[in-house]
Amino acid sequence: MKNYFQFAELKTNFRTEIIAGVTTFLAMAYILFVNPTVLEGAGMDKGAVFTATALAAALGTMVMGVIAKYPVALAPGMGLNAFFTYTVVLGYGIAWETALAGVLVSGLILVLLTLTGIREIIINAIPANLKNAVGAGIGLFIAFIGLINAGIVVPSEATTVAIGDILSGPVLLAIFGLIVTVILLTRGVKAGVFYGMIITAVVGMIFNQVPVPTGLSDIVGSVPSIEPTFGKAFLHLGDIFTLDMLVVILTFMFVDFFDTAGTLVAVASQAGIMKDGKLPRAGRALASDSSGTVIGAILGTSSTTSYVESSAGVGAGGRSGFTAVVTSICFLLALFFSPLLAIVTNQVTAPALIIVGVLMAVQLKFIEWDKFEVAVPAFFTILMMPLTYSIATGIAIGFIFYPISMITKGRAKEIHPIMYVLFAIFVLYFIFLN
Repeated sequence: MKNYFQFAELKTNFRTEIIAGVTTFLAMAYILFVNPTVLEGAGMDKGAVFTATALAAALGTMVMGVIAKYPVALAPGMGLNAFFTYTVVLGYGIAWETALAGVLVSGLILVLLTLTGIREIIINAIPANLKNAVGAGIGLFIAFIGLINAGIVVPSEATTVAIGDILSGPVLLAIFGLIVTVILLTRGVKAGVFYGMIITAVVGMIFNQVPVPTGLSDIVGSVPSIEPTFGKAFLHLGDIFTLDMLVVILTFMFVDFFDTAGTLVAVASQAGIMKDGKLPRAGRALASDSSGTVIGAILGTSSTTSYVESSAGVGAGGRSGFTAVVTSICFLLALFFSPLLAIVTNQVTAPALIIVGVLMAVQLKFIEWDKFEVAVPAFFTILMMPLTYSIATGIAIGFIFYPISMITKGRAKEIHPIMYVLFAIFVLYFIFLN
């Protein structure tokens, strides 16, 4: 095993890799509780989604570790789950089963595009400024959802939105959790988001805001049945042939594209895996990620993608795929802690959503704001996601304005032909949507 994972070449060992794998798991364990909460809003069974989340993360991460040999973990992506629930199901009125079929198709297409090498071509066709705008916009959208779930932001007939009752128990608990999580992450605690949730839940129990476990059975239990979600995507493949679903599938693909590419480059650079500015075994890594989405859709969860929290494990010394193997085993063990779902309420998970939004907003700094023809489409992409409560709408508006502003500026030659195709698709999308 040492030879297979190249321990000597990477200057690592079993102890270091195990610590790194556990560290990565703790840094992203919040998804086990946040993802079921988000997808429950789409009408999905919370227990089944918990099981699907853990299994998708375990299987996808195992494939990444064994096949691609990267210290990168996978799980249902934040942002993609929000798009699934709040845009596709609640916004478009599409059944969650059909939405899962869209996730499955997007994953299969990504596998095909990866094997043929076309995926890299499409990634390169989207300008960096728009890639960063999409990431930052999703961050703002996720944070907005977190603020709503916490009760910090509420609907208002006079001003559309307003601040909630910040002196109420549930809101105070969420604010407390946010402050604790900020302190932990500021102090450099790698699993700060996860620990913040634990501390918030405990304080919530003390002040009767969170149910208190009465015995071991409220903490450890049997694995929830996956039957309510398993295989439902196959039964609704015939429902995907609509314009709405075309946009949905394209959005799933697009976000997964750049989540994965950005994460792999970031983590590989941190781990010193990059060679001459290129990712070794890039095809295997991308195929592993795409396979994770297919597996997750079959099990019953939104798109599975590579997690930037993997950098926590790399920071702890992880260098080989064995780090991912250890993380995968941790997700399998987590299957037996489903009773904790009753303890992890919206007020406990809301700080995690807000903080993830903060972390994603860092991409704002990479946008060329001093160039107006670039700033306009980037701004609309970012702004319209939270304002329209739709990731797809934000992407569509930004991608429509991009060729308009670039052509007007005399930079038409810099626009890739694929961007014109996307322009046409999104214009048609708005026409038919109306």
